[in-house]
Amino acid sequence: MNTPVSELDDSSQQALWHVCLERLALEIPVQQFASWIRPLRAYVSEDASLVSLLVPNRFALDWVRSQYLHRISELLNEINGQPVQLELALAPRSRPEVRTVPVVSSPATIASVPSASLSPSPSAPVLPVPGIGGLPSASIHTGRDTIQADPEPDTPPAVSSSNTRLNPGFTFDALIEGSANRMARAAAMHVAHQPGQLYNPLFIYGGVGLGKTHLVHAVGNQLLADRPDARVLYIHAEQFVSDVVKSYQRKTYDQLKQHYHALDLLLIDDVQFFAGKDKTQEEFFNAFEALLSRRSHIVMTSDTYPKGLKNIHERLVSRFDSGLTVAIEPPELEMRVAILINKARLEATVLPEDVAFFIAKNVRSNVRELEGALRKVLAFARFNSKDVSIAIARDALRDLLSIQNRQIGVENIQKTVADFYKIKVADMYSKKRPANIAKPRQIAMYLAKEMTQKSLPEIGELFGGRDHTTVLHAVRKIAQERQQDTELNQQLHVLEQTLKR
Repeated sequence: MNTPVSELDDSSQQALWHVCLERLALEIPVQQFASWIRPLRAYVSEDASLVSLLVPNRFALDWVRSQYLHRISELLNEINGQPVQLELALAPRSRPEVRTVPVVSSPATIASVPSASLSPSPSAPVLPVPGIGGLPSASIHTGRDTIQADPEPDTPPAVSSSNTRLNPGFTFDALIEGSANRMARAAAMHVAHQPGQLYNPLFIYGGVGLGKTHLVHAVGNQLLADRPDARVLYIHAEQFVSDVVKSYQRKTYDQLKQHYHALDLLLIDDVQFFAGKDKTQEEFFNAFEALLSRRSHIVMTSDTYPKGLKNIHERLVSRFDSGLTVAIEPPELEMRVAILINKARLEATVLPEDVAFFIAKNVRSNVRELEGALRKVLAFARFNSKDVSIAIARDALRDLLSIQNRQIGVENIQKTVADFYKIKVADMYSKKRPANIAKPRQIAMYLAKEMTQKSLPEIGELFGGRDHTTVLHAVRKIAQERQQDTELNQQLHVLEQTLKR
């Protein structure tokens, strides 16, 4: 049972936010914690039922709300032992001279800042913040209440250095390089240092959680480091769709064009979301042509290569494919180990190499899941006051390991591949060698090596008693062809995602 915050040693006003910050510090990477959570200023009501978080600017408000606010709300409820009303708002530029209440800005720092009384009122469900006045705010009312979003502006704001929507923690230095992302990283660095030259547009594709978003943010951050006056904007494709819809509703077409056509660098994530949206595709085509004509650069990401996109106008697909198209693959074992060790170092923890290999061998899909597994292991070790070891990692990841062992076996792989290529499962162990059977069989062997813990001889035995050298040849052949054949690479992505469900 959770201890109510009022029973903690610290005062309830200070302890609630203090403990919440300590818990967040265990879950969020150090760099992200320092960038987004530490700058928050918390106003806590006397009975700890209301918490108001002030953020320094509009971009920080949007980012914290979308990335962290739900988790903060969950933690406050859990720590307090009863529902906590949470508000997120812009910090006032000037504060009146009024009495103070305790505020905690970080786990190690407790300060007092000006504020008016924050006593709750039944008739005022949203906590007022002094000095905010009519500025827009976002609030989440815990305990089944609805989310109140910020009112959207009539037109997109002009792009400046403060509203580029870039995450400053996503840089080239923070990105581990390996064979899986080497070409994409090199192309992205070239664009960042020489925008408007080669590789325009740059189209990066790959599965979820492989670092596509990190890479496009790194391009924008590097360009701004070189040219602070550059007009850079990062958006998700859904935001562009939303802007187009609003411009048609309000007939603000000129403002939409002014917003997007004047950029030096447009970074746009997940362009597959344009599928089936004709007006959006038309407006993006116009923006695309306008940006290229003024030698601005466009970097896009997608879950598939351009010609694999469905319900996208052919003229747009041809533009996507007119520059450089590069893939980001799932990271290989050594790269996964390097990522884990580096992430642990950012958490001020030394991760033993044998533990890193254990986690990397069992989490193969993407970087996002790899980081999640690492956080579970580190948190489990801290909460149990034990050193990080393979035994601790096995305990922390037992649910994940159980799911993997239950779902992904060689037999499951054989059936999934057979269904995909429309052959019989029995063909996987037969001696038949026609191309329409041999190739799927080799793909199944490759996936068995990549996605299970089976040895080459064990895999060979499950494929009709074949020699381990036959399996090794198949694994090497498919791995090499995957690097060169975009269609095969996409098929393997589909099979891998199917097997992981």
